[in-house]
Amino acid sequence: MHFFAKIFRKKSEKRITDSGETPKICETRDIDTPSGREVEKPATTPQAEERLADHCPYCSSKDFVKRGTRKKKFEVVQLYLCRACGKTFTAQFVKGKRYPLHIIIEAMNYYNLGYSLTQTSSIVRGKFGWEISPSSLSSWVEEFKSICPYARLRPFVAARFSPKEAVEVTTMAHRQIYKFYYHRAKLALILEDFKHRNFTRLRDYLESVSAETPHHYFQKGDRISELKDKFNYKDVYLRDKKNYATRIAQFVLQAVKENKRRHESLQRFMIANDSVTVATEVPVYLTEEDIIHMQNALHFEIAGFDAWKKEKDRILITGHIDVLQVRNGQVHILDFKPHADKERPIEQLTWYALALSRLTGIRLYEFVCGWFDDEHYYEFYPLHIVYKKKKKTAKKWSGTLKVGVARELVAVGKNRAR
Repeated sequence: MHFFAKIFRKKSEKRITDSGETPKICETRDIDTPSGREVEKPATTPQAEERLADHCPYCSSKDFVKRGTRKKKFEVVQLYLCRACGKTFTAQFVKGKRYPLHIIIEAMNYYNLGYSLTQTSSIVRGKFGWEISPSSLSSWVEEFKSICPYARLRPFVAARFSPKEAVEVTTMAHRQIYKFYYHRAKLALILEDFKHRNFTRLRDYLESVSAETPHHYFQKGDRISELKDKFNYKDVYLRDKKNYATRIAQFVLQAVKENKRRHESLQRFMIANDSVTVATEVPVYLTEEDIIHMQNALHFEIAGFDAWKKEKDRILITGHIDVLQVRNGQVHILDFKPHADKERPIEQLTWYALALSRLTGIRLYEFVCGWFDDEHYYEFYPLHIVYKKKKKTAKKWSGTLKVGVARELVAVGKNRAR
């Protein structure tokens, strides 16, 4: 048996691609399904803290060193000593929890997807191997309800939708694996608001993604994130602020160990716990005919389009929107950038807005774009990027009234006298 095992191992290691390269398998972004899962049991030896510190929470200094560990029941927490202020701190600002923070977050995700306290405890036990009582889960839901505004919508959704009906998950192989999340129940409630009555076409598009997306476009089209210098940024106004997106990012990212899982963890939390996030990883695309229509019919300014056409046999661009929200009578397109203050993805987000506007028929006027991390949130209006209002010259008054106006005023005066 040992001899045949060696032969089988050698055969399985043979290269199978025509190019002679060993095929690489892209890591998938996990699906929220309670069945058919691998069980992650608690380690007998406590695990180290999941996230490394990047600054001191007391003085914001980055001059710090590791200072031992603190042993808890299910994990070991790394301690840090700040050389600037002399205080000891950890990378997580959520303190005094018996269970690891990522387990708490996963439990709240499943609960707000529509499962009961008992069902959620069973799902967490099956998926991660942790024994969590319904009472503990209930206390977490109450403690963190300020960061989970979806809690006020949950009773209305639970009365009309089951967990499987509420959220649709579609796996798309677009050069790499993407998980498209669509919260059908949340969008249905949002569209009942009068100021969102014109966004039914957005719902129609999201409903069609799983069945009608032209997946072959995403295999050969240029990626929107790689396009450069197609727009004029002059007179663009950026607003820097903090909102729920930054608060959610700050809360979730403290429990994420690997940088490559930041998008996935943040998207899963927002689709389950945020009250305005209706979809994530939304596929969008634009063809050459679409761009020509925008230039000729809508008079949008796209720099160097003629030279671009000469470089390409046929223009086709594709991309995936990180987070899609509907709030305050507008459609918000958001992109998570780990260092938002150093990034300027204005062109990428503008293309996303143009593509979604074209695919849904919603006016570009209704869109707002933004990017964020756990400290900064920037937003702008994509219409200001592609459409520049022409300055009108003020008309000079000649100093005399028109004859027709004067006669009309005289006639009115006579009628009043009578």
